[in-house]
Amino acid sequence: RPLRPGFPGIFFGIFFELNLVIWGEKSSGAVPFGTLVALLELWFGISLPLVYLRSYFAFRKPDVEPPARVNLIPRMIMPDRAWYTQPQFSILIGGILPFGAVFIEIFFIMSSVWLHQFYYVFGFLFVVFLILIITCAEIAIVMCYFQLCGEDYHWWWRSYLVVGSSAFYLFAYSIVYFVTKLEVVQFVSALLFFGYMTLVSLAFFV
Repeated sequence: RPLRPGFPGIFFGIFFELNLVIWGEKSSGAVPFGTLVALLELWFGISLPLVYLRSYFAFRKPDVEPPARVNLIPRMIMPDRAWYTQPQFSILIGGILPFGAVFIEIFFIMSSVWLHQFYYVFGFLFVVFLILIITCAEIAIVMCYFQLCGEDYHWWWRSYLVVGSSAFYLFAYSIVYFVTKLEVVQFVSALLFFGYMTLVSLAFFV
């Protein structure tokens, strides 16, 4: 629930600071101030009220009754679980396959954005996007299965973080791409690159 109002706020804050840097450089690529105000009006006037309106109606609905009897005392989670069910390992390893599924397309998209190359295989990009969705679903299911087999019932946030960790590999790859493919000498250009890649990684995580 906190991600609904928080994600647009963090995204807009980073984008606004990057836009201030572009304004400081007197570049024509800066987003006009009126456009930023219009985006804020859309967020506060439409998006945010809809979030709280949905929450209002959701809390008014009756609670979902479990199909079986539930013990009110939480069961103790055994500390000596298998190494592959540990949260640090499962979250870190779970993002490798989703990132690997889209690695090649990320390279071509980044080359199109930062090296001004042409990108025209949008049909193949859609297929890769479907593969990404299927891979994320399968990884989340498998990791949650291993976790539940280890009698660890705290699966809900970990199922989200397991596939969301692929954003970490995306940002790590952007560092490699910056070092190996780009020849950037100005600090502002490097700041814009990593700022925008932070936004892309954040959106990829969510």
